[in-house]
Amino acid sequence: MSTEIPFLDLVTPHVQLEEELLAVVRSALRTGRFIGGPEVEGLEKEFAAYCQAAHCVAVNSGTDALRFALIAAGIGKGDIVVTVPNTFIATTEAITQTGATIAFVDIDERTYNMDPAKLEQYLAAHAGEPVKAVLPVHLYGQTADMDAIADIAARYGLLVFEDACQAHGAEYFSRKENAWKRAGSMGVAGAFSFYPGKNLGACGEGGAVTTNDPAIAQKVRMLRDHGQSKKYYHEVEGYNGRLDSIQCGMLRVKLRHLDEWTAGRREAAARYRELLGDAPGITIPYEPDWSKAVYHLYIVRIADRDEVQKKLNDEKIWTGLHYPVPLHLQNAYRYMGHREGDFPVTEKVAKEILSLPMFPQLTGAQQQVVAAALK
Repeated sequence: MSTEIPFLDLVTPHVQLEEELLAVVRSALRTGRFIGGPEVEGLEKEFAAYCQAAHCVAVNSGTDALRFALIAAGIGKGDIVVTVPNTFIATTEAITQTGATIAFVDIDERTYNMDPAKLEQYLAAHAGEPVKAVLPVHLYGQTADMDAIADIAARYGLLVFEDACQAHGAEYFSRKENAWKRAGSMGVAGAFSFYPGKNLGACGEGGAVTTNDPAIAQKVRMLRDHGQSKKYYHEVEGYNGRLDSIQCGMLRVKLRHLDEWTAGRREAAARYRELLGDAPGITIPYEPDWSKAVYHLYIVRIADRDEVQKKLNDEKIWTGLHYPVPLHLQNAYRYMGHREGDFPVTEKVAKEILSLPMFPQLTGAQQQVVAAALK
């Protein structure tokens, strides 16, 4: 095959927006506003509105966003936070870096997100332990079942945080509120990553915390800026976790195009569904009727994943694995004492998942090539 099909195209959108993005840089050079200022404030206001949240605080990364949100809500040493092993390690790094302890529950095999039934089982079995929070991950661009998780958390007196690092603009239909809710607006706080490959990506690192609680927003603002309430007045020890004005300005430019890009991803997902939906041996993504996914990644499952991926790569069809080794089996968490078999759904999925090319500019012709090669 002569035509290479990339897993992700980070060039085309930047070329299309080049003059607007360069204008942000020129403005910073000519004003000297590199840290803070109107670009940061503008992004925070606009992204909060986009996520249907009252507040947004821009920070240096998605990992910072997760960590700062937890700390700002009082999570720390001695607390247990429940999450899933099918996620990137930033989710759990944020927990342990507050001083808290990780607990895992398995995922739903169809959505790949936290299984509320498994959460209920864990909490019932660990009654009396210092479990303080639940951290579901809106993985691959689809929200977890937030009504079910929130109901369980309320019964056990737990805080609910959202890892929305892959879910910019994803929506969830709350049966309780009879309304569509955006990722980042449903928990105590939500955390987003603006890593370049994300649906809304910076030209470097970046992240944000969204919340409806003004006290949490104010605490995150202090944490990102060395614990300062105002210059040289440090209320707490904090971090150097600010997001610079150039990145914020570029994200403001891109935010204006996010709905268009999301529509492109959804169209590509629909084409994949048509091309692969009846193919034997291939499991395509499941999207419940309460979800409007934004397809940060398009995940299929196949039994002989490694061999298939190698053959696709040989044909210059580039794919990804998200994620091949569950967190509970990583060397970094060997101290937790987990063994293979502890979270069987996650372990099964990890052996089968394959991330196909997915980006807003992906063409139908490219997808036909991918689908034919995969089949």
